[in-house]
Amino acid sequence: MAASSSKIFGRGCRALMSAAKTSVAAEATNASTAKKGILKPVQVSPALGRFLGAAESSRGDAVKMVWAHIKSNNLQNPANKKEIFCDEKLKSIFEGKDQVGFLEIARLLSKHFPKTA
Repeated sequence: MAASSSKIFGRGCRALMSAAKTSVAAEATNASTAKKGILKPVQVSPALGRFLGAAESSRGDAVKMVWAHIKSNNLQNPANKKEIFCDEKLKSIFEGKDQVGFLEIARLLSKHFPKTA
């Protein structure tokens, strides 16, 4: 036979089972949907703009699009996946280099974004 919850937990059980109240901080986070940091779209250099097809982009989206281009055109060195062979499109944003390491990509792309104060 099942015992009622008030017999097991006492009278204070109702407070535990009530709906959770939203905090002011949670409401503030939901209200502010503006993207910040690397997710914030900013003006990019003309060379990166031509590569991406847009005058504005976030850093995260730019990196995603560069990697999508690398994967779709099979530009990774099969013997060493850390090396990327640059086609003409990548050379336009990677200082004309024939080959770059995957850790260099973020550094090379950073030159195409404005510095924030």
